[in-house]
Amino acid sequence: MQKIRERKEIDPAFTWDLTTLYADDASWEREFAKLEGAEEKAASYGGTLNSADAVLSFLEWDTELGRRLSDLFVYASLRHSEDTRASDAQGMYARIYSRYVKIAAASAFAEPEILSLEEDALVSLAADPKLAGYRFYLEKLIRSKPHMLSAREEVLLSSFGEAFGVSKQVADALRDADLVFEDAVDSEGERHPVTESAYIPLEMSADRKLRESAFRSYYKTYRQHIHTFSAAYSGSLKTSAAEAQVRGYGSAREMSLAGNHIPLSVYDNLITSVRSRMDLMYRYLKLRKRILKTEELHYYDVYAPLSSGSSASYTYEQAQQMVLDAVSPLGEAYVSRVRQAYKERWIDVYPNAGKSSGAYSSGTYDSNPFILINFSGTLDSVSTLAHEMGHSQHTWLTNHTQPPQYGDYSLFVAEVASTVNENLLIEQLLADTTEPHERLALLNQYLEGFKGTVYRQTMFAEFEKEAHGMAERGESCDAESLSALYERLIRDYFGDTLVMDEEIKYEWARIPHFYRPFYVYVYATGYTSAAALSEAILKEGDSAVERYLEFLSLGGSMDPLDELRHAGVDLKTPEPIDRALDKFEAVLEDAEKTADALGL
Repeated sequence: MQKIRERKEIDPAFTWDLTTLYADDASWEREFAKLEGAEEKAASYGGTLNSADAVLSFLEWDTELGRRLSDLFVYASLRHSEDTRASDAQGMYARIYSRYVKIAAASAFAEPEILSLEEDALVSLAADPKLAGYRFYLEKLIRSKPHMLSAREEVLLSSFGEAFGVSKQVADALRDADLVFEDAVDSEGERHPVTESAYIPLEMSADRKLRESAFRSYYKTYRQHIHTFSAAYSGSLKTSAAEAQVRGYGSAREMSLAGNHIPLSVYDNLITSVRSRMDLMYRYLKLRKRILKTEELHYYDVYAPLSSGSSASYTYEQAQQMVLDAVSPLGEAYVSRVRQAYKERWIDVYPNAGKSSGAYSSGTYDSNPFILINFSGTLDSVSTLAHEMGHSQHTWLTNHTQPPQYGDYSLFVAEVASTVNENLLIEQLLADTTEPHERLALLNQYLEGFKGTVYRQTMFAEFEKEAHGMAERGESCDAESLSALYERLIRDYFGDTLVMDEEIKYEWARIPHFYRPFYVYVYATGYTSAAALSEAILKEGDSAVERYLEFLSLGGSMDPLDELRHAGVDLKTPEPIDRALDKFEAVLEDAEKTADALGL
């Protein structure tokens, strides 16, 4: 049995260095204390925002305060991720979250007050040279006017921000800190601990008995708590529905997409295009069943390795070099920043007891990016390192190009840079591989990217669309109805090849992204965009690289669809999705031929 180490047992060289944010928790506390009076300062601007000078004064103050809040919030969040059981980090996170909500509530009058100006005055304000640095922000604000409430109503709504976040906090605490799973048992009788971070690696084992045991253990625990998860998610659905209604949107989906000026047709085109090519997904599952030589294909078989080449284990040092090799087409400056990330300890590498599961990239305008992974030595772990490094390089380029008010890129483009890196990694490894078993393993990794990001995330997007629709129609969003919806979608997306184990229908409860409404679809649109961009980088060279790096530097200074068009991708049409699925078909054909050559 592999023991999950406590954090103090991890070599500090493989933990992130948070001193680039604050020297220690005491330094954080001193900065937190300096927020005293921020609410009063915000309120002092009330009733004054009727001229370019006054608006500029407020926006500059608000931008600077936002930088300080971001530093405090991210540090507390990172500390909390180190060990979600630790009460000190929990307390820091709770206090800055609460303070952030109160400050946001105190500032909530500002945008409706600006928008209360006459139309001509608003247009003049946006065009005033004094506000040139905030022009795009003001143009977006003016677009939102039909859905902006009065200043008093915005303050009232904002004051409920902390309460609105409780659903997610309950689900996160249950998932990351409180769920306890029975050990899984492999074919030799050896026991393996099941945790959130260990579950997918266990499902990628070549030992089918271990995979099934982990699957049964994992979802047994989720089933035992499914009513708590459904209550939490129902609360999130109802919150989104209520806000959309009071703001005058037709749906929570319309409200979520409007912030980035995304038409509903982009979301719907994704679902329609993917559903039209479902035959490719079914073909891939049949290939899995054939290679695995199973009479039945179960859900605990969908991550299993298709080749002995998949059993290769990589050291973290090997993974670092593999990522460096993969991103070399992006130029020496990009490669140098990756080296800098390794050297300066931007990355928290290994799992430890209580550590947040999964992986993410975070950071602030004034800090270096930070990466959390749970490295296990698999090819998937290497790919995760490449993925999160893409996020971090996107963040770095944005923050070193744009002013702080445009230092955050939108969620819609957030998954592009990460997926480009993943694709470059697989293409590099395929180019260097001649051994057929290794090639099949790499092709499987590529196919898994499409399955997991295009098909699976589109399925998630459809689940969200339907679940929010249920809430908006006043239907029950209880455990039975949510699980039935999820089961139906699994049948649609995985087809008749997959045996429907009862546990599958509870999987929705383990997806934390559902508490960030209508976010998951950007994984699929991001992947299809990345497929086009990575192909261009490898085939066109410098010109495509230049466009791509410019795209990564745009931050929040343009609407995301315009940013992608700058890079060469137009998601207002189905064409990028169709091209990505054509690539999936080509990789699938390669995998089928490789399997034939191996006699599988």
